[in-house]
Amino acid sequence: MALETKATLTDQTVEKLQKLIRANIDSYNGFHESAEEIDDSALTSLFKEIGDQRSAMATELQKFVEFNGKDAEDDGSVAAKTHRSWINIRAKLNGGDPYVILIEAERGEDHIKAAYEDVLKETAGSAMNDVLTEQYRHVKAGHDKIRDLRDSYAKK
Repeated sequence: MALETKATLTDQTVEKLQKLIRANIDSYNGFHESAEEIDDSALTSLFKEIGDQRSAMATELQKFVEFNGKDAEDDGSVAAKTHRSWINIRAKLNGGDPYVILIEAERGEDHIKAAYEDVLKETAGSAMNDVLTEQYRHVKAGHDKIRDLRDSYAKK
């Protein structure tokens, strides 16, 4: 078996990158749609910032997939679209209440964090480990920030 490099990723590694691309696209869409629903300018700005970061991470992974001769994912998952619809409904029913939207945002953050943790375990030793570890660091920081904000809004 040949040594995997970023230019010769295994099909398994490429499939795991595709999974993370979808998760990042879902995250981007979720944060940007939530930013439009939330009635808090600081959170709107934060949501857009995190969403843009996730878009950049998806783009980075797409380049590696395409560099390996595959078509990169360019759409999110059906489950995430359903979740975003639920966020929009809850936001409208609760008048853009930041706490309600942060609950759903944190649920989405749990999903992307778990996706990265699974892929990091499944691709241990991969040529992509450094890229995925760095992206995970950003995902974990975003997750923790959203969780902490959710908890702080619960006390208001």
